[in-house]
Amino acid sequence: MSNSYIAIDWGSTNLRAWLCLDGKVADSIQSEAGVTRLEGRSPLQVFTEVISRWQQHPLPIIMAGMVGSNAGWVSVPYLPCPTRLTDIAGRLTKVEQAAPRNAWIIPGISIVSDTNRNVMRGEETQLLGAWQSEQDSLYLMPGTHSKWVRVDEGGTLNDFRTVMTGELHHLLMKQSLIGVGLTEQQSAPQVFMQGVEQGFAQSNILRCLFETRAAHVLEQLDKSAVSEWLSGLLIGNEVAQMQQDWQIGRGETVTVIGNPKLAARYQQALHHAGLNHKLLDGDKCFQAGIRSIAHELE
Repeated sequence: MSNSYIAIDWGSTNLRAWLCLDGKVADSIQSEAGVTRLEGRSPLQVFTEVISRWQQHPLPIIMAGMVGSNAGWVSVPYLPCPTRLTDIAGRLTKVEQAAPRNAWIIPGISIVSDTNRNVMRGEETQLLGAWQSEQDSLYLMPGTHSKWVRVDEGGTLNDFRTVMTGELHHLLMKQSLIGVGLTEQQSAPQVFMQGVEQGFAQSNILRCLFETRAAHVLEQLDKSAVSEWLSGLLIGNEVAQMQQDWQIGRGETVTVIGNPKLAARYQQALHHAGLNHKLLDGDKCFQAGIRSIAHELE
């Protein structure tokens, strides 16, 4: 059992690390050295640079995220669904290149069926921490690739889906005709909710996407509010489609795990769907998940 350790959340575009002493965060580091942004350095070099600040603390190091992918440092096999969240701690992969430091990578989780092929890396650690805090059956993790997850009463992850809402919003605004000729984007909560309502009303939003372009060209949508409208449209449709596909009944509770700003948008869409919702801070859930895994280390 370890109450002192170094935790690293190493994703595609960012890296965050925390020094935890006696169960409390004593220091932290934030870097843009994600596994796709190493700028000619090896993962070992970045790893060494990050932990050099804490060389005086010869602690176990636990890493999660894309560092364990085939694009990361060590390709760590996925745990197949169904998977008990509490079993994750016993399935770590030791990073031999990190010697003499003791470093492990947390495995991701996969699902393969005739109708669903999916993977997650990093979210499983948040889920473990969330489940230990709020043992619910339905979780939503908003982000670039939103995750919808079902967990049974015993803490077994049975099913999950990924929706590329965040990435699609970014691509449409930055690399499509929708984002051409816009002014600086401003907050517009009312426009966001109008987009949510439209997202719920449309079973096929593909035709709505060009209409977003046409709306601001025809001066029916303020050029500074296109991002808000598009965000509402995509999030509203995501919630509506998942509610339908997973037969989520009105009044059912969805536990949202994420940063409060983005989660607030999803909470509005969940409210519009007639669903109850709770919010858990994503960073706190990640820390709780890592702490739980660290406690299982010999």
